Order: sequence, then C-alpha cells, then structure tokens
Amino acid sequence: MAVQFKDYYEILGVEKSASADDLKKAFRKLARKYHPDVAEDKKSAEAKFKEINEAYEVLSDPEKRKKYDTLGPNWEQQMPGGFGRGGRGPMAGGAEEYNFGGTGFSDFFEQFFGGGGGGFGGAGGFGGPQRGQDVETDIMVTIDEVLQGSKRNVSFRRGPNGKMESYTVKIPAGVREGQRIRLAGRGESGGGRGEAGDLYLNVRISRHPDYAIEGDDLVHTVSVSPAQAVLGAEVFVPTPDGRVKIKIPAGSQPGRKMRLREKGLPSRIKTGRGDLYVTVEVEIPSAVTAEQRKLWEQLL
Repeated sequence: MAVQFKDYYEILGVEKSASADDLKKAFRKLARKYHPDVAEDKKSAEAKFKEINEAYEVLSDPEKRKKYDTLGPNWEQQMPGGFGRGGRGPMAGGAEEYNFGGTGFSDFFEQFFGGGGGGFGGAGGFGGPQRGQDVETDIMVTIDEVLQGSKRNVSFRRGPNGKMESYTVKIPAGVREGQRIRLAGRGESGGGRGEAGDLYLNVRISRHPDYAIEGDDLVHTVSVSPAQAVLGAEVFVPTPDGRVKIKIPAGSQPGRKMRLREKGLPSRIKTGRGDLYVTVEVEIPSAVTAEQRKLWEQLL
C-alpha cells in the first residue's frame, strides 16, 4: 500500500511561515477540542488527536521541520529506493519494508521520522548460527498511560505481502520518553538456526494541551488578568486527577510558580508521584474600551 503524504501545516491550520508560538497556539486550540477526555465522539476524536500530535511533533522540532519542508508533497520522487520503515537509511542486506499498526503514528511519520526500522544485530560466525536483526519503531504513549499503564495491540507486517502479526504490548506505569519496550524474539528470523532478533518500541510521550513534562513533574500555565494578579483570585486548574481550585495570591508576578504536591507523574527516584507546578501568566488585553482606557489612565 502506498504511503500517503501528510500535510502537517494543513492539519494544524497554519501557514508554512508559522512561528513556534503560532504552532503552539494552534496545537493547544485543536488538542483541547479533540482531546478524548472532552470530545463527544471519542473514537473519531482520538484519531484526530493523534494526527494533531504527530503534526506538532514534527513541526515543533526544528530538525524534523527542516527535513519535512525539504521533502514537500513530492517526497516520493526525492527519496532513494530501499528505505525501510523508520527512514534512518537502507537496512542491511536490502531487508524488507515493515508495516506497523497501533503505534499511534501514521505510515508517513514512521517512514521518515520513526524509530529506525531494522538493521540491528545479525551477529554470528561465518557459516555458523547468525542472530536475526532487531527491528524498532516508535509508539505514542499518553500521559494517562504513563500514570496508569495500559495494554496495547500492536500489529506488524514484514513486507507488502507478509502476514500481519499482532502482539499485546504492556505499557508500564511510569514509562518515560526514550525508553524502549522489548518484545523478545519478534524481530527478524536468525540464520543457520540462530535465534531471532527482537522488536523494540521506542516510547514517545504525546503532547498534552494542558501540561508540559519536566522529569517527574508536570507544568501547567494559568492565564490571569492584570486585576487578578494585583488583587488575587481563585481559579480552577486541570490536573490528571481532575480540576482543583487554587488561590492566586495578591501581587503575583508573571512567572510565579505554585506547587500541587503528588499531582505529577509516577516518580522514578522516590515513592509516590512528582508534583504539578502552576505557572502564572498575566494576560494583557490587546484592546480596551474607552471606559477601560480611562480607568487605566487613572491608575497610571
């Protein structure tokens, strides 16, 4: 099956000249709309949310964006033959193309920005048993899966005419970006009675519209008006466990951080969870009414 080109700019609804800030705003707006937790049609929203995540994953990374812009819609004419899934280069011995399902990424992403396809292993003496090559690809994991763990069905086809193999993959709670999940013996077959290679899934944490990840902690930015920053206010903020009300102290400066204990990710260095930090952002109105202008002038 031919790999379909993905127009990531169109998916995010931005121009090719969009700045990093433009991309972030577009992603947050769409991600909040299609996040499975809030959408009515959860199944279609989940697919759309993954597509938005994939587009932002590429365009928010300067190196990936440069590569993507170089490819363009005529990417097939620009790529040399012999590339396997993952797009890191031709695989040893002209190995076949791999097709994955259930990873959360499209064929197009896996072709050019994925985990590397294959070409690992194969050790063995001349004429003796040779270990099969390892195969790897990326898997998109949500923050909910990081918190609770999950089981996912991942499918894997070797070549266009190969049989589709399906495996149940355990996503352990507390998994992190860059970790590898190993499926022993699910890679390429060995030669001369050598053992099979392994299948590795490289974890990529999907972007969330409300949080950024910093180690075991989550960071949420809350926007308040100048009046709320000066006088103080009570606002609701999202956490992985549901919305909570927090107090913005009077006189809060932009960038002020408040900590909600044990509202982060499962900790890798201590018992329990990390924290959720709420960063205050003061939103300055871009336009004011005549009456509001008079009040600001009085303050000045």
